[in-house]
Amino acid sequence: MSKIIQVVFLLLFLFSLSACLSENVKPWERGTLAKQSMQLVPDELENFLDEHIYFSKEASTGGRSVGGGGCGCN
Repeated sequence: MSKIIQVVFLLLFLFSLSACLSENVKPWERGTLAKQSMQLVPDELENFLDEHIYFSKEASTGGRSVGGGGCGCN
């Protein structure tokens, strides 16, 4: 029974990947994707200020990328 379930999940996974492989960005769509609002970090200054505020409040090194807080617990 477990082998059948594993095969079904494998097939579902492979079928879900096939949709990603067939998707292409058309040349006329690249302008939309290049907009500032579509970037992972749209505004560098705003991101810097958010990181600084987070760092100051948490008293931890590296901002959001480091686990633990200023209390010393991890």
